[in-house]
Amino acid sequence: MNILVTGAAGFVGKNLCAALRNVRDGKDRTRKVAVGEIFEYDLGSTPEELERYCREADFVFNLAGVNRPTNPEDFMKGNFGFASTLLETLEKCGNRAPVMLSSSQQASLCGRFGDSEYGRSKKAGEELFFDYAARTGARMYVYRFPNLFGKWGRPNYNSAVATFCHNLAHDLPIQVNDPSVEMELLYIDDLIDEMFRALEGTPHRCEFDGLEVLPSPDGRYCYCPVTHKATLGEIVSMIEACRDFSSTHTLPALPEGSLQKKLFSTYLSFLPPEKAAISLKMNRDDRGSFTELMHLPDAGQISVNISKPGITKGQHWHHSKWELFIVVKGHGLIQMRDESRSDAPVVEYEVSGEDIRAVYMLPGYTHNIINLSDSEELVTVMWANEHFDPARPDTYFDPV
Repeated sequence: MNILVTGAAGFVGKNLCAALRNVRDGKDRTRKVAVGEIFEYDLGSTPEELERYCREADFVFNLAGVNRPTNPEDFMKGNFGFASTLLETLEKCGNRAPVMLSSSQQASLCGRFGDSEYGRSKKAGEELFFDYAARTGARMYVYRFPNLFGKWGRPNYNSAVATFCHNLAHDLPIQVNDPSVEMELLYIDDLIDEMFRALEGTPHRCEFDGLEVLPSPDGRYCYCPVTHKATLGEIVSMIEACRDFSSTHTLPALPEGSLQKKLFSTYLSFLPPEKAAISLKMNRDDRGSFTELMHLPDAGQISVNISKPGITKGQHWHHSKWELFIVVKGHGLIQMRDESRSDAPVVEYEVSGEDIRAVYMLPGYTHNIINLSDSEELVTVMWANEHFDPARPDTYFDPV
């Protein structure tokens, strides 16, 4: 299937074309559609190229549009004018390929969008596409996007999220006039999934009541069912938590599918490469070192322990705390003994980076880890189910 993407150099276009190339090149085998040529049309393309693309395309994603022109009159020229050119060229070529149109919530022309020049231009574009579908019989997928965010967005252009992420990643100030304003957000990867559904002929269809989506299998509009609503203040707080990880090493909660998880990926995509390396504090002594890697909000902490040859570490037990020791390099011995029994035997686990295993340090068992090598360091990744709290360490010395 040959695919034409207009606005290919824009935020959505870049992400879509990258996803299409992954399918075309066999790097993504999760999709149900075969991708042939990808025709990437944008401002630098020629009318001759557009005509060839319109003649050979089996599906068209029309993402071209104007968001922030210098002259408000350019909204209609960019969002309606090019749509006319595209559809006229398809019709001239006798191509009735399905077309997906990226419109906007502002096309509802209701509420705060009631006097939107951008919205009027998008609404006019929608009607143009619906008329084209009625006249030619071509399938039409018209989406009204809410606020989009994700990697490769342009700060001060595509969305407030792009601006917030860019500025906080570059230590620049941000401005929030009213933190109580609620936004509906659509993450770029969720949008790309829905666009592939359209490509496969199974989009989510709906009608609109103002801004409200009314799912309907026969609806003339389409929509992405996965969006997030949050206030500007909440969004900024979530992005600040992403930024603060570099200094606190405490991850915010990142539930699967959550807005926080998607914002973290977006924030990192704006991080300057020189900030991608985070310095960690290594607690060194003559036995080796111990370094906390990260704290997890509801799942303890991860650390790495390095023991010099012949060194024994640990020799303590916990009432409630428990840990996993994972030796990734070297040869060692883990010993444990039940503190509740005076005759409890010592349980031993020989561990090695050549045969990686995770060993529980059980509550109520004193435990240690011994480097059995006389020349090689023992490197152990350690996970504890709670953060270390000096005021309540739950750690009691007792040799195994």
